[in-house]
Amino acid sequence: MQGSSQFRLLAERRFGPFFGVQFLGAFNDNVFKQALVILLAYQTASFTTMSSDTLQNLAQALFILPFFLFSATAGQIADKYEKSTLITITVAIELAVMALGAVGLLMQDLSLLLGALFLGGVQSALFGPVKYAILPQHLNDTEIVGGNGMVEMGTSIAILLGMVYGGWMITQPGWGVTGVAVSAMAFAAAGIALSRFIPRSPPPSPELKINWNPLTETWRNLRFTAQNRTVWNAILGISWFWFYGAMFITQFPNLSRNVLAASEHVVTLLLVVFSVGIGVGSLLCERLSGRKIEIGLVPFGSIGLTLFGIDLWLAAEGHAPHGAQTLAEFLRDPTHWRMLADLFLIGLFGGFYIVPLYALVQTRSDPAHRSRIIAGNNILNAAFIVAAAALAIGLFAAGLTIPQLILVTALLNAAAPNAIALLAFGGSNSRYAGANLPQILVTALLNAVVAVYIYTLVPEFLMRFLIWMLVHSVYRLEKSGLERVPDEGAALIVANHVSFVDALVIAAAVRRPVRFVMDHRIFGVPLLNFVFRTGKAIPIASSKEDPAMMERAFAEVAGALRAGDVVCIFPEGRITDTGEMFAFRPGLTRILEETPVPVIPVALRGLWGSFFSRKDGAAMSKPWRLRPFAKIGLAVGELVPAGLATPELLQQQVAGLRGEWR
Repeated sequence: MQGSSQFRLLAERRFGPFFGVQFLGAFNDNVFKQALVILLAYQTASFTTMSSDTLQNLAQALFILPFFLFSATAGQIADKYEKSTLITITVAIELAVMALGAVGLLMQDLSLLLGALFLGGVQSALFGPVKYAILPQHLNDTEIVGGNGMVEMGTSIAILLGMVYGGWMITQPGWGVTGVAVSAMAFAAAGIALSRFIPRSPPPSPELKINWNPLTETWRNLRFTAQNRTVWNAILGISWFWFYGAMFITQFPNLSRNVLAASEHVVTLLLVVFSVGIGVGSLLCERLSGRKIEIGLVPFGSIGLTLFGIDLWLAAEGHAPHGAQTLAEFLRDPTHWRMLADLFLIGLFGGFYIVPLYALVQTRSDPAHRSRIIAGNNILNAAFIVAAAALAIGLFAAGLTIPQLILVTALLNAAAPNAIALLAFGGSNSRYAGANLPQILVTALLNAVVAVYIYTLVPEFLMRFLIWMLVHSVYRLEKSGLERVPDEGAALIVANHVSFVDALVIAAAVRRPVRFVMDHRIFGVPLLNFVFRTGKAIPIASSKEDPAMMERAFAEVAGALRAGDVVCIFPEGRITDTGEMFAFRPGLTRILEETPVPVIPVALRGLWGSFFSRKDGAAMSKPWRLRPFAKIGLAVGELVPAGLATPELLQQQVAGLRGEWR
C-alpha cells in the first residue's frame, strides 16, 4: 500500500539497520544531553557561578561548533570511503565520547562534561554527511521522501525517548547519575553491533585527495555548494529551521523553571510534545506529497511555525505562576494545554518544512559530491545554530524575557523567506544589532509584509498545496491513472467541463503545475480569479467576443508548451448545462498543429449536480447542494500522440473514462 510504503522500508536491510543505528545514536545523544541540561538548569550553582541562561546557550554552542569546524573534512571522507564502514567507526567514536561523559557525570566535573559535549559534536559532524548521503544510494526516487520522513520521525521519537529516559534517570536519588553513565555506554555499544548489518555503499569519489585544512576546505566547500542554486536555497531554508529550533528548544529548561515555575519533569514534557509533532509532520509528508518532493509544503510549514510561535508567546506571556508545580499539577491546569498544543503544532509544521528540503538536497546533488554538499549544509546549519545561541545570549543581556525571545523568533520566521530570497539574489540582510525590542518587532513585521509580497511573486507551490488542502477538505477525490501524466516535458490535458471548480480539482490531483485555458468569464469570478491568476491560467474568449484575446491565448498556450509546461484545456468551450458533453471544438487541432505534444485525456466524475454545476439553473445559487465530503472522481487515460489526437477521438476517450458517473 502506498500509505504504508515508508514503514515497509524498516523490514529491508537496505534501510532497517541504518535506521536502527541512527535511532540509537539520536537516543543516546539525548539521554546524555538531557541529563546534562537538567543538571545545568537545576543545579547550576554546584558547577559554576555562571548564570543558567548563559550556561545553557554556551553548552548549545559548544555542541554545534564542531559542525562548523569539521563538516567539510567529514564530507570529503564520506565521498572517498565506503559508508557502512564509516558508520561503524563513527559509532565507535560515540562510545569513547560517552565514556568521557560518564566520567564527567560521576565526578560532576563541568570541564569534562563540556569537553564530552564538544567531542559529541565532533562525532555527529562526522556522521552527518554519511547519514544523509547513504539514503539516495539505497532508496529509489519514489522512496526518498518516505525514507527521509522515516529518518526524521525516528530521530524525533529517539529524541523523545532519550529525553524522557535521560530526564527521568538523572532525577533518581542516589543512582541516577550512575544510571545515565552506564546507559550511555551500553547504547553506544549496541549501535556498533547493529552497524555491521548495514549494506556496503561504494564510494562515489575514491580518487578524491582530502584537504585536511578545515578552514580552506570549509570555504571551498561552501563555494562549491553555492554553485547549485536550487540546492543552495534549500540548504538556506534548512539552516533557518535549525536557527528557529535552536532558539526555541534551548530555552525549554528555563521556560519551565523560571516562567512556568514547574519541575524538571515538565522540561521533558515540553520536548516530548515538540518531538512528537515533528515526527507526525515528517510521516505525513509522504502522504501529502504523493511520494514526490513537494516544495509547496515548505512555505505552508513556515506559516505554521510563525502563527503557533506567536500563540505560544501569548500563552507564555499571560501565564501566572502558581508556585512550584509537579508534572501532574502542571497537566491538571487547562491553561497549560494551549501551550502544549502550540508546541505540538510547531513541531508538526516543522516536519512539513524540513523533510522536502532534505529530499531536495539529496536528489538534486551530484552523486560524486553529495556528501560534501551535505557537509556544506551542516556547516551552514551549525553557523545558524551558533548565531541563534549568540543572539539569544545578547537578547537576554539586553533584558528580554524568555516569552519575548519566543515572540522575536516567531516574527523573524515570518521574515525568513524574505531574507533567504535576498541572499539568493545577492541582496543585503537586515541588521538587528543594537536594536531594542520594539525596533526588532517593527522590523520583523515589515519584513513579514515583504515576505508575503515575495510569495505573491512566486506563489506557485504554496498555491498548489492550498488548492490540494481545499479540494481534499471538501470532497473525497477518487483518482485513477495519474501515473500516466509524465514527470517531465510538455503535454496537453483535455477534460470535460462540468463545473466552476473543474480546474481546481485537476490542479489538486496532478502533481505537476498545470496551466489552464479557461473562459474569461470564469477566470474573472471573484475569489477564484486570484487562484487562477496565481496559477498562471490563460483566459480566452471567442472570436466574436474578443478576437484579440483569443489570439493572445493561443500564443500563450504555444509558448507554455514550447517551454515544457503542462497545459489543460476544456475543448467543449463552456460548462455543460445538461450533464452531457458538448462537441470538442477545433481550437484543439490548432494548438497541436502549432506545437505537437502528447495529449492526456482526463474525465471529471461526480461533479454534475454539485453546488458548482449548472444543473437546473445557475451555478452556486442553491446552497442545499453543498455536500461536504461528497465523492468525486478523476480518471486519466492513455497518452495520445499529437498526430492521432483529433477532437472526435479525444471526445470519445474522455466520454469512455467518464462512463455513467456524471
